[in-house]
Amino acid sequence: MRSGELHSATRPGCPTATTPSRGGLRDRIARDGALGLMCRARLSLKTSAGTRASCFAREAPCVESGEIAAGMLILPAGIAYPTVNDGHDTLPALEIRGLTKSFVGKVAVAGIDLAIPRGEFHALLGPNGAGKTTTLRIVAGLLKADAGSVRILGHDIANDAIAAKRLLAFLPDEPLLYGKLRPLEYLEFVAGLWGIEPEIAAPRADELLRWLDLHDQVDELIEGFSRGMRQKLALAGALIHDPDVMILDEPLSGLDAGAARQVKDLLVERVHKGGTIVLTTHVLEIAERLAERISIIQRGRIIAQGSLADLRERAAAEAGAGSLEDVFLKLTSAPS
Repeated sequence: MRSGELHSATRPGCPTATTPSRGGLRDRIARDGALGLMCRARLSLKTSAGTRASCFAREAPCVESGEIAAGMLILPAGIAYPTVNDGHDTLPALEIRGLTKSFVGKVAVAGIDLAIPRGEFHALLGPNGAGKTTTLRIVAGLLKADAGSVRILGHDIANDAIAAKRLLAFLPDEPLLYGKLRPLEYLEFVAGLWGIEPEIAAPRADELLRWLDLHDQVDELIEGFSRGMRQKLALAGALIHDPDVMILDEPLSGLDAGAARQVKDLLVERVHKGGTIVLTTHVLEIAERLAERISIIQRGRIIAQGSLADLRERAAAEAGAGSLEDVFLKLTSAPS
């Protein structure tokens, strides 16, 4: 098997897939809708180093759009291309209009409107249960909204999912990683799902591992990683296809001070290069230092939005006070 090839051995009755990353995987996904239709597929990956590792894909039904899960990355059927940046400069990176979502009669998102321009670092803040994660999961295409629309650089996530997800990376607060893979194998595996050729994926993966101080663990299995190491590797996986828009749910959770600084520096650099980042965090200092604009959500609605200076004015902070924590507590404690 050549470097980057993927082999799947499934239970009886499940579709068999022995597909190289160069076109074959794309064709297979496009034809069958998703890999492992309600099957527990055993995936084996042979890397450029000649080693073989295996893991088990989650047993889950295929969703309507034919998505498959690769760790934190959600890939629609037929997609096997790295991100394309052409022609989107004048469009909002993320545009949400009239978004609503309820669960068993309980409203989680109650008519959110939000437009984020390209090249902005935007923080989404709110108390527990405010609707932040639900909103991000709708943006990523993991949940279907009851009403409203989400557009990624002009592409509707519901009606034009392939084009939208090509430009997007989503990192949940608890990303799925394959414990029986090593870091480089995992990144090459994710890159293969995006259709990135091994000769491109390998140096990109190596660079990300070095940047995030994971290169010394390149020969270790992921199952032995600490939470912080797993979080950094998940971020590397989200970056492997060079997305235009990154949706990050608590990306610094579990990181020590040094690792958190590395991740923050990496995210800031991406924004400086024109990328867009939407981040949720309970660490208000992170939003205060990094975000150009902040949206505060409460009970499924955006109750305040703007720069820190705008929010301070909105909260009528007194001279000498007005940290983001002060502003946040004042706005979220006010009757809505």
